[in-house]
Amino acid sequence: MGGFAPLDRPIDVELIDVTKVFDSGVVAVDRVTLQIQQGEFFSLLGPSGCGKTTTLRMIAGFEHPTAGEVRIEGRPMGHTPPFRRNVNTVFQNYALFPHMTVFENVAFGLRMKRVPRDEISRRVREALQLVRLSGFEERYPRQLSGGQQQRVALARALVNRPRVLLLDEPLGALDLKLRKEMQLELKHLQMTVGITFIYVTHDQEEALTMSDRIAVMNAGRVLQVGTPIEIYERPTSRFVADFIGETNFLSGRVDDVERDTATVLVAGNRPVRVRIDEPLSVGSEVTVAVRPEKVQIVPLEAPGADGLLRGRVEEVIYIGTDTFYVVRIDETTTVRVRSQNDRNRLDGGQLLPIGTAVALSWAPDAARVLLD
Repeated sequence: MGGFAPLDRPIDVELIDVTKVFDSGVVAVDRVTLQIQQGEFFSLLGPSGCGKTTTLRMIAGFEHPTAGEVRIEGRPMGHTPPFRRNVNTVFQNYALFPHMTVFENVAFGLRMKRVPRDEISRRVREALQLVRLSGFEERYPRQLSGGQQQRVALARALVNRPRVLLLDEPLGALDLKLRKEMQLELKHLQMTVGITFIYVTHDQEEALTMSDRIAVMNAGRVLQVGTPIEIYERPTSRFVADFIGETNFLSGRVDDVERDTATVLVAGNRPVRVRIDEPLSVGSEVTVAVRPEKVQIVPLEAPGADGLLRGRVEEVIYIGTDTFYVVRIDETTTVRVRSQNDRNRLDGGQLLPIGTAVALSWAPDAARVLLD
């Protein structure tokens, strides 16, 4: 879904070697450097405790770096308080005032800034129209659904016309169906208003759906930054490959290298061809990573069946559009295969049964070599 912001836009937010160490001695953020472009939907993605929310809070000004620098619109923030930064934050719990109407909640920030009454009325109604809540002005938060409350929180942030909108897992409290609907709405809203969104989430699908670029974090560090396609198709570490979607990992040793392709011996010295981006030495211990949907599976008895690996179907999981196969290669190695249900069937339309001898293959550029 991401529109992939051009790489020549001005930088709205920059983090330079930012580190945050709490009083307990815990290093929450470790030398993070990022450049986030104007008008970009940028996600910080990672497991709980990886440092993504602390990073967001340092951009907002709720926390200050132990070392390094945060810049917004090119200006160092230092200890600039949140209300003096051209940013607004939307929290997971929305933080709406229960005793105020929708109109009053959205207008709150403008009234604190002593904006004239006529302008407040105009801007609040524009913001509510933007989030599709026109006509809800006199309702109270308790009279709204979770999705509607989230829209009020967005309107309250957008009415201040910030340069950057910070969102800390704002969909986390919604049920799955509503969360998926709101993902598309949020991306559409961001493209409509054209401001920079920095979005914190632990949900891989959510990040892939909405983001122009993603920073994958773990243990306080940024491991990889890229578009959703780059992160999914070309992970640079085992953690990223494992955290984003499903991946088969095959331990092996480099047997031969020819320009941009290597032969790696895996699963009992069986050779597989893999495309490489950086030079490898023969004899290096590596991990071959291949996504289940990239693996082709055919019965060994099928005419012309020939694959990189051979094994037997050990498990079959039917999930409607696709079927997952778990194939046993040897005592220590299994490979998961995700196959669309319009292919890889026996004559008569049946799925490959448990015990079927099969051949597995994939294109060289479908697999990645990981060194960690």
